[in-house]
Amino acid sequence: MDVRDNSATSSETLESWVRLYTNSMYTWALYKTSNKESAEDLVQDTFLTAYQQLEKFRGDSNPKTWLLAILNNKIAEHYRKKYRNSVQTDDMEGTTSGRNIFITMFDEDDRWKKKEKPFEWNADENQLLDDKEFNIVLSSCLGKLPEHWQSAVHLKFIEQKNGERICQELNITPTNFWQILHRAKLQLRKCLEINWFKL
Repeated sequence: MDVRDNSATSSETLESWVRLYTNSMYTWALYKTSNKESAEDLVQDTFLTAYQQLEKFRGDSNPKTWLLAILNNKIAEHYRKKYRNSVQTDDMEGTTSGRNIFITMFDEDDRWKKKEKPFEWNADENQLLDDKEFNIVLSSCLGKLPEHWQSAVHLKFIEQKNGERICQELNITPTNFWQILHRAKLQLRKCLEINWFKL
């Protein structure tokens, strides 16, 4: 069916898509953002964009595939905005939070401080990620990272994008990107050791 026939048909088509695909799109957006409000907003924005661009849908692909492509673009833009906004408000982070991590964990010779040195977790990574309670702690630890660190970590480890692509999307240098990841991993490890492994 050509959804461009008339506005009534277009509205009916979009309404049926909302009924059919909202739940799965929301689940996907929630998985990608770990935030209910963001996921709801992204799905709503996706349907709004789909309505505005309905004439571009030619029926060559499944409507769900087309809607998910729009949603994925919205998710990527969500992280770009989140990164840019947090960098502006944090005064380009690498300064405060990053420096504090190194001061608390390393001595003046860049060696681990004795009580900060990581210990062996002795845990199966696959079992941990299947543990609902661990995932709650991990999500909480991720939420404590500066927002633009969260964006970089999300794009690298959840979206599984390569460093070059992430640098382009966030408009940062490779050096800055790797510094952010290194600092984020240090902070996450510390948070998990305190809130999970030492319990």
